[in-house]
Amino acid sequence: MKTAVSIPDEVFEGAERLARRTKRSRSRLFSDALKEYLARHAPDKVTEAMNKACAEIGDAKDEFVSRRQAPVPGSGGPWLSSSRIR
Repeated sequence: MKTAVSIPDEVFEGAERLARRTKRSRSRLFSDALKEYLARHAPDKVTEAMNKACAEIGDAKDEFVSRRQAPVPGSGGPWLSSSRIR
């Protein structure tokens, strides 16, 4: 589909340089950029993907994370502060 849009000169010039450097047409560059922008700003799809991943992983306890969350002996808290390092 063809369309016309108005963009600032500096954006157009940057796109021109990038298109030449990557050996892509301006149309391809704008299409790729818009696809990426839409993907980043589609929170429903991101939420859906995260929910799917969490469902696949389940509630299994991660031993590495559990060890990292355990308090450091003598530190008075979960992390050893630099003031306590000797």
